[in-house]
Amino acid sequence: MSHQTDSMLTLHILNKAPGHPRFTACLVGMAEGDLLLLTENAVLALADDNVRLPASTRALAADCKARGIGGDVPLVDYRGMVQLTDRFSRIISW
Repeated sequence: MSHQTDSMLTLHILNKAPGHPRFTACLVGMAEGDLLLLTENAVLALADDNVRLPASTRALAADCKARGIGGDVPLVDYRGMVQLTDRFSRIISW
């Protein structure tokens, strides 16, 4: 099976809530074309009007459901998360 890889881009997997230093560091560290995946408490950013997320943001559906949060970003399931990790050759977990 052949997969297209975004070899020059980075998948940022963020699990820290807004206000945590790593949440801010992640957003500052993103380059154009990178993708942000919100997991665990990072999905709380979807309910915070003070947080500006990049257009390339996705959120893990199970974590949104567990916290009763919806949002305007595309949701991915666990399979979609695995597909993202296969698509990007560089991954940073924050």
